Amino acid sequence: MNDRILRAARSLPVDRTPIWLMRQAGRYMSVYRSVRERYGFLQMVKIPEVAAEVTLQPANAFDIDAAIIFADILPPLEGLGIQLTFEKGEGPVIHNPVRSPADIAALKACDPRETTSYTLDAIRIVQRELDGRIPLFGFSGAPFTLASYAVEGGGSREYRRTKQLMYRDPASWHTLMEKLTTLVSDYLIAQVEAGCDIVQIFDSWAGALAPNDFAEYVMPHVKTAIAAVRAATDVPIIYFGTEMHGMAPLLSDLGSDVIGLDWRVPLDQGWAALDHKVAVQGNLDPMVLHAPWPEIERRAADILRRAGGRPGHIFNVGHGILTETPEENVGRLVDFVHTYVAEPIIAE
Repeated sequence: MNDRILRAARSLPVDRTPIWLMRQAGRYMSVYRSVRERYGFLQMVKIPEVAAEVTLQPANAFDIDAAIIFADILPPLEGLGIQLTFEKGEGPVIHNPVRSPADIAALKACDPRETTSYTLDAIRIVQRELDGRIPLFGFSGAPFTLASYAVEGGGSREYRRTKQLMYRDPASWHTLMEKLTTLVSDYLIAQVEAGCDIVQIFDSWAGALAPNDFAEYVMPHVKTAIAAVRAATDVPIIYFGTEMHGMAPLLSDLGSDVIGLDWRVPLDQGWAALDHKVAVQGNLDPMVLHAPWPEIERRAADILRRAGGRPGHIFNVGHGILTETPEENVGRLVDFVHTYVAEPIIAE
């Protein structure tokens, strides 16, 4: 197996910088769009053969160092009794949002091995097709990000209801987070059991919090989820959020092997803020992939120069690939990262 990503995630030396791209299986690919014309989004997630096909599309098109299972962070919530649809032009909509102690108490216990069996079946199909060629990522939303969707009823800019629940009823908030933490850890463990080689926890919305609020209301639950996965598996764990640079001292103590950095901080500064305790992933602005190639090359080289060849860097975009990204640019970026020779860091 090409194990560059697995080695880099454990801060071990590699022969070249590994690269995968968040949302690498998606609407920017023509082969994806042809599948999407035949199925709704949730259908694609819940039909294992379709999810497997989409997962493999970028792995077959580019010399990428890992595949990531095609899924979404929200369908696991359905096992708790949350009613979810994806509406055209609106995105995910939760029809019975969780906003009171009674709503939280009504959430059901579930076993993701049963309630998300479609994703686990897709993982098994993909692993058969990959046949050990590259690692396969599993993933989950983090407890806070799942809570924010469940409480708000969908996406949000202010997270008003979420923060009101935190501040006004901390006991209920922590009860909700405990239930979601169990879901997250069980789901990730089930994905590893099905064949995933590495997992990522997406906390896309945790950057909306003040560091003190993250430390009080969120961090203990993230640490619990990571510790549970660590105790049950031996795979590397990545934690990723956006706009979280003010929380760097906290992030380095979560227990994950890797912290994902978005593009809002220079990679070397972000890594230094983590005190080089963990590996890092990132951190090209995904919009750069719409630029002319010389600009993409310049920006990618700057990130690689800042990494300096230090063991523990996984190249990635700082958030998911955007629609209408030219496929040619993705392929050229992958090849450039693989052939770039970093200057070694000189100890001062």
